Amino acid sequence: MSPASTQSKSRPEPETIFALSSGRVPAAIAVVRISGPRARFALETIAGKIPAPRRAVRAIFRDNDSRETIDDGLVLWFPGPASETGEDIAELHLHGGRAILANVFHVLGRLEGLRPAEAGEFTRRALLNGKLDLAAVEGLGDLVAAETEAQRRQALAQFRGALSEKVEAWRGRLVDALALVEAAIDFSDEGDVRGELPQNAAKIASELVAAIMPVLADAERGERLREGFSVAITGAPNVGKSTLLNRLAARDVAIVSPIAGTTRDAIEVALDLAGVPVVLVDTAGMRETADPIEMEGVRRARLRAESADLVLWLVDQSQADVPRNLSRNTWRLRTKADLIDSKAQQGLREKGFLVVSAKTGLGVDELIARLSNEAAKLGGEPALVTHARQRHALAEAVKHLDAVSTAPNAPEEFIAEELRLAANALGRVTGRVDVEEVLGEIFKNFCIGK
Repeated sequence: MSPASTQSKSRPEPETIFALSSGRVPAAIAVVRISGPRARFALETIAGKIPAPRRAVRAIFRDNDSRETIDDGLVLWFPGPASETGEDIAELHLHGGRAILANVFHVLGRLEGLRPAEAGEFTRRALLNGKLDLAAVEGLGDLVAAETEAQRRQALAQFRGALSEKVEAWRGRLVDALALVEAAIDFSDEGDVRGELPQNAAKIASELVAAIMPVLADAERGERLREGFSVAITGAPNVGKSTLLNRLAARDVAIVSPIAGTTRDAIEVALDLAGVPVVLVDTAGMRETADPIEMEGVRRARLRAESADLVLWLVDQSQADVPRNLSRNTWRLRTKADLIDSKAQQGLREKGFLVVSAKTGLGVDELIARLSNEAAKLGGEPALVTHARQRHALAEAVKHLDAVSTAPNAPEEFIAEELRLAANALGRVTGRVDVEEVLGEIFKNFCIGK
């Protein structure tokens, strides 16, 4: 018996997994997905039939022990490897009642070799079976989580391979450059070849740096769009921060009180402005205080303001200056404008203030319009890089490519090693190398059934 045969016999059969792949029950329809080598057996057991591939067929679902009917619905069959996970997949389309789903899970759970899926396990199997690469998996996760049109467009582009195609093209050119250098090493006794090939490799490295850098430069926009454009509402106590938050959110999300220090912790509200996710953060009033709880609230407020994409610094009649180190992008807002006359309002505008009244709505539409314009800068064509992991890998590739392009006369062994390191860095973007290191981090936010 060959070693390969021995290995295949000793390798355990993968477990077959099942999970609810549709929304929460109760619902009109519930979709249960089964994936793995015993998916066919599970489908025959509970539905009594295997339909033609990729065709929906009516079926009666029964308990295989009592033969009691559980539900009347549809089944679909996707034999591997031409399936989403690369394995045999069965789908049960049921009425979305809790009792129905509980019965189906009870039946499937009794079958040998079947178990409930873990979070993101269907997608994980698709990755391991070569149906998706790592960047596409991240795009899929972002697509499921997308709440705005711009987020959807960006996630869909990555899921469909916008970044992967670029990276694989770059990696292909790197392999070509590496071949040139290795040829120089192999033919080191031929001086003309030896001098020519490393020079060509350095030229390719330089061209790749020029191609990757614009993508890296746009990475911050992609990450911010995915996470949301953060706007911190800050200022001294009782300047109207919570009232403004409630007005912008069009609902009461923060307690409004004349008592200073009412807001202790940050309150977040998500808005969709110009198709871009905007996260408004109401923070504690910034002042000196001996109250340890309020002191912690002020500390957190400063941290949120320092990390925000935009700070709205609110003042009332005091017209206080903006503290340092809040944000590189800070707007001054004069609140309670309903209490001052139009001439005073105009004077404040000439000094660079936005003038608003959260109580009457004065100036709020102008503020929303300006926020929309600011957020829209994250929109446009989808960014290719949307995760810090991708950005770090590309930056590492550029570092190694720079080492080659700036030292074309370096020893061939040095150039070859730098090119290998650059190729490995690019491979980490799509999961060609070191894939196990990042799987846990990626799939921890996936839902079960995806």
